[in-house]
Amino acid sequence: MTRALIVVDLQNDFCEGGSLGVNGGARTAAAVTEYARAGGYDHVVATRDHHIDPGDHFSENPDFVDSWPRHCEVGTPGAEFHPEFDSSVAEEVFSKGMYSAAYSGFEGTASDGETTLAAWLRDHGVDEVDVVGIATDHCVRATAMDAAEEGFRTRVLLELTAGVSGAGVETALERLRDAGVALEGRPPVG
Repeated sequence: MTRALIVVDLQNDFCEGGSLGVNGGARTAAAVTEYARAGGYDHVVATRDHHIDPGDHFSENPDFVDSWPRHCEVGTPGAEFHPEFDSSVAEEVFSKGMYSAAYSGFEGTASDGETTLAAWLRDHGVDEVDVVGIATDHCVRATAMDAAEEGFRTRVLLELTAGVSGAGVETALERLRDAGVALEGRPPVG
């Protein structure tokens, strides 16, 4: 078994004070850094929203389902990793959503602009992944579901995630279970 940790979107705009700040985001960033540094994985990778012009994904009147306030725009502080997350723990960063919504890390590419997350994991012999990060009910869910669909044995470490809403997290957990994703721990509250 070759295991990888996928760290999802621990960016300033998704933590407290950001344009789409999630309660517990900074705490999650710090906890993920500590967890990743402790080892136990053959590989650690990170994903990030990296928007240039994602079209209808940005809206002045967002519905918070398909459209959102501006966030994680390339070249802005909001797109940077939160200071509590030490991105040097990641071997590679996969950028997603330059010209589309892109919730899943599997929609992103590596620093070469071509290699997908699935291809990178396969090239490194990975067959098992753990997913952590922000937000449990959006990008963590989408990334974990795509990992399972790609054939990786997939687990979400809930205590290393932060969600937007309790109802959204519960719905996400049901969808993850239905997709065959293992869930470990309990989501943190606020």
